[in-house]
Amino acid sequence: MGNSPEETEQLRKIRAGDVRTASRLIRNLEDGLPEAKSSLKRIFPHTGRAHVVGITGAPGAGKSTLVDSLISSFRSNEKTVGVLAVDPTSPFTGGAILGDRIRMQRHAEDPGVFVRSLATRGALGGLAKAVGDAVHVMDVMGKEIVMVETVGTGQQEVEIINHSHTVIVVLVPGMGDEIQAIKAGIMEIADIFVINKADRDGAAQLMNELIAMLNMAPESASGWRPPVIRIGSVFEPVPFGESVAELSAAIGDHYRRLVETGLLGDRMRRKTMVEIHEALRDAILEPILKGLTESGEMEQIAGRVLRKESDPYTAAEEIARRCLK
Repeated sequence: MGNSPEETEQLRKIRAGDVRTASRLIRNLEDGLPEAKSSLKRIFPHTGRAHVVGITGAPGAGKSTLVDSLISSFRSNEKTVGVLAVDPTSPFTGGAILGDRIRMQRHAEDPGVFVRSLATRGALGGLAKAVGDAVHVMDVMGKEIVMVETVGTGQQEVEIINHSHTVIVVLVPGMGDEIQAIKAGIMEIADIFVINKADRDGAAQLMNELIAMLNMAPESASGWRPPVIRIGSVFEPVPFGESVAELSAAIGDHYRRLVETGLLGDRMRRKTMVEIHEALRDAILEPILKGLTESGEMEQIAGRVLRKESDPYTAAEEIARRCLK
């Protein structure tokens, strides 16, 4: 079945980098509109070219400033850039509280840059459900590098690895969460470590702890050892700029290593598996939950569970047997 003229025009505009058409599609994907899913099916064959970089770390680690500086670095090397900033959901509107990041607005007039905020809407790990879909849209727009900056909610943040080829973990000395982060397993996902605001007290100690941890870690299949890059005060433009350029180069080096060792295929396969799981959840679970809620049966089940007449597990098994027979 062929595409309608409207559908063909939408695809043409997105491939031409039209921001308005792409923004509308991402918004519709966030809202779960059926026509948006149809659009995604049409653009999917044109995906798979972007280098997806995940940037995670605790709130207040300076991720947005870092992303803003990386945009400038990539643009100076004539790379086109997409940014997905995953923000906490507003309890009132369901939208991203911070909107499109204010600090990145200096790139708003640059056609080679597209910045978009996504609301987490309660998704585990602080990653929006629509992240994978939005990455595909930016990929089809021709963005060579797509950065996903996450909300930074701790251990669940490891989910970022399912959406990225290269993962950057940002730490700040003196915030009191360095050791906790190392223990939380978030460190196992890092391809590059950044010690941000490294002009602060405790930077040398944090550096030593990271190096000691890396010395104990088994060698990766690619032979890549995560570099630790120190980035000082943004108010000292020359050293700050040099450090960001070093980070930008490390991102490129890591991607080349993945390509050379064939491990890029492994990361893409993992990403694909996650997307299939998400699509199955959407196709099977969402309609069941919607039906139960609209019919009022979900309230009845909750009542029985609250009165201890049933339990969540038995209730779920009964629903599954009925709906998936």
